[in-house]
Parts: sequence; structure tokens; C-alpha cells
Amino acid sequence: MRTSLTRAAVVAAACLLAAACTGTTAPADDGDSGGDGAQSLRYLIEEQEDAEANKELEKHLGEFTQETGIEVELETLPLDAMRTVLQTQLRSGEGPDVFAWGSGPSFGGALAEAGLVKDLTAAYEENDWQVYDFAKERVTVDGKVYGLPGEAETIGLFYNKDIFAELGLEEPKSLEDLQAASEAVKAAGKTPMAVGNKEGWEGGHLLSMALSSAVGGEGMQALLDGEKSWTSPEVVQALTLWQDFNKKGYLPKSPTSVDYDTSTSLFYSGEAAMIPTGSWLVAEIEDNTDFEVGYIPFPGPDGPGIFTGGLGSGPYVSATTKNEEEAIQFIDFLASPEHGKWVVENLATIPPMEVETEGLDVSPLFKQVLEDTAELSSGGDFGLNIDVLVSDAFNEAMWDGVQGVLTGQRTPQEVAQALEAEQA
Repeated sequence: MRTSLTRAAVVAAACLLAAACTGTTAPADDGDSGGDGAQSLRYLIEEQEDAEANKELEKHLGEFTQETGIEVELETLPLDAMRTVLQTQLRSGEGPDVFAWGSGPSFGGALAEAGLVKDLTAAYEENDWQVYDFAKERVTVDGKVYGLPGEAETIGLFYNKDIFAELGLEEPKSLEDLQAASEAVKAAGKTPMAVGNKEGWEGGHLLSMALSSAVGGEGMQALLDGEKSWTSPEVVQALTLWQDFNKKGYLPKSPTSVDYDTSTSLFYSGEAAMIPTGSWLVAEIEDNTDFEVGYIPFPGPDGPGIFTGGLGSGPYVSATTKNEEEAIQFIDFLASPEHGKWVVENLATIPPMEVETEGLDVSPLFKQVLEDTAELSSGGDFGLNIDVLVSDAFNEAMWDGVQGVLTGQRTPQEVAQALEAEQA
């Protein structure tokens, strides 16, 4: 799963061991962080790719300390490390007081089911935390709310407006338009779409966006609820779409050998005209490109399609924390409109609440993403990002399956059958 978990944690998607093993900040001494009247919290987030982001976050957390007198000790770990042993550390009582983690059954839902995180239902009511309804639902288990949702994300198609203008191309409004544009880009000697699927998780996003634009939000929910079969023609067609795009040369050569960072570099350099990925990439696009970029939903069979919606990582409170009151105060800080504005302007990520864009120091591209997200969250149709809403076993079947389709080792029908088997 690739999301902007790191930036979200600062508000995105594994060896929670001693600092000597991980190279991360060492935990606070029990005498400093435990017991009544504690004025220190341990806050664990995914390791940042940009060291400057940590410095900016620490400065921002200093504002919370000034307001409350509560020190926040920031710790970071690689995502793989957190995923591997987070439950073990939380069960032992040695985990952080507050930590950022994904929503959905395989992430926050699993921790809630295991009793490893605090029930925040009463805290929501007492503090009147205003988050999007769909986002709150993602951190709700059996009617109880267990976390603050991470940043809202959309998955769609970024395109190089300069290349499109040079080739006389319009913004794609349907799959037919997308294929025509891809043919023109290919004829011009460039890669139509910068797609890498070496890590596997990227394939889940490819399937999510193509399928969401084909069946709509209700159709996606029906698939996830087991009311619609994963062997349905629409699923097979969505898988076949990427198989065909690869065969036609619309993707980089051997996309399963191309990692995500390489695929983004292809787009930044202008070697590729489009990249199907998520809104978390906006900040990097702005830092690494000198051309104008458009962002649209992945086109559907008969029209523009819809954005796929999802959430990055958000904060949870450990069930074993000795500092519950302080932890709730910290969550209240992260849920505040002021923090939401800071996240927008400093991290170019989208908080799970509406933010007034007037007067914000953001680029036109990011302002568009913010407004699109607010519109979708207030009732528009949006698709679902599959990987955060299903089991680990389903994800493995999906990730391996899309890779198999792209390499020609598996048929779309075989992959659809494997997905149905894991859904059952």
C-alpha cells in the first residue's frame, strides 16, 4: 500500500523495537512518560522520506507543547517495520501513547477488534471533532469510533498539459479518449502512462481506479460487501484493460520491473505524459516539474469516470497508555481547523475535514484537489480504494494477480476467481 502515510501521520498506507535496532528516537523513560500527571507523550509515525518534514513537524508540535505543557516525543519507523510488530508491541504495553496508522479492516480495524486501541466515541462527542462522515465511518468498528481519520486522498490520472497541447490533445473524457491520447503520445516517441508495479501494491490502485469508474461507488461497495461477485464481467474487464494497455505499449516496458519512484521520475522528466496515481503526489509534482499538470478521474467506459477515494494514516491512542487524558488533548490538537490548515499549507495533504481554501498559500493544482475532495465528501460519487478495505489475504491475491496479468502469466478471469475465493 502506498499512500502519503508519512505526511498524513504528520497530520498517509513495522520492528517497533529498541532504537538501537531501528535507528529511531529512543522511547521516553517510564518515569518521564508514565503515571498520573504525566507531561510527555510518545508519538509514532511512519518514517519520512524528507528529513525536512520531520523538522517542520517538530516545530509544529512545539506549538501544542506551548499551549498545554505536554511534550510530544516524535518517533519514526519504516512502514514495513510498523506493520510487522505493531500489534506485538501494543499488546506488551511497550508501544507509543499515540501512533499513526491506516483505517480499514486490515489496519485500524484489526487493532480495534483486538482491543489494542482506545474507544474515542465519547471524545468525539465531547470535543465535537468535525470530520467527513465517510472518513469517520472508516475508523468505526461495531458502532464505536477508534481513531481520527488520516488525510483524505483521491486516486486518478495526472497528465502533462504541455505535452497534450503540443500534440493537440484534449483532456480525456472517456476510455476511448484515453486510448486515442495514448496512441498519439506513443507515436510521438514518449511513454503514454508512467506505471510501475514492481512492489505490487500499485496494482491494487490500478484496479481500484479502473473498476470504480466502471461500476461507481455503489458498485464498489457491493463488491466489498459480497453482494456482487468478483468474477463479474466489470472486474474482468478492468483487469483486461491494464493487460491491453500493456500489450499496446501504453505502459513502460516490463512495468512489473519498474518501481513507484522510477515511474514518478518518468513523469517528472517529461518522458511519460500521464501517471495514474493518488493526490498524495501533488507536492512532489510541484517540486519536481516545470510544466503545467492536470488531474482528472480515471476515465470510465462511457464518460469521465469518478475519483477513487481513500484515507491515509491517522492517529490512534494505545489501549495501554498511562497518559490517556494527555493523548486525548493531543488528538484534539490534530483534529483542529488550525492543524488542518497547517497540514494543507506545509505538507500539501488533505485533512479529513473541510478547509476553507480562500487565502491559503497553495498552488492551483492543490487547490483543485482540495475543492474536488470537499465536493466528493459532501455527497458526490467516488470510488473506493480496495487495499485498505479488505483482508491481507485478499490484498496478496490482488497484488499478485495484477502482476500476473501484466506479465502474461495469469488471465484476468483467473485473477477474478482468486479474488472471489478470498472474498468468500
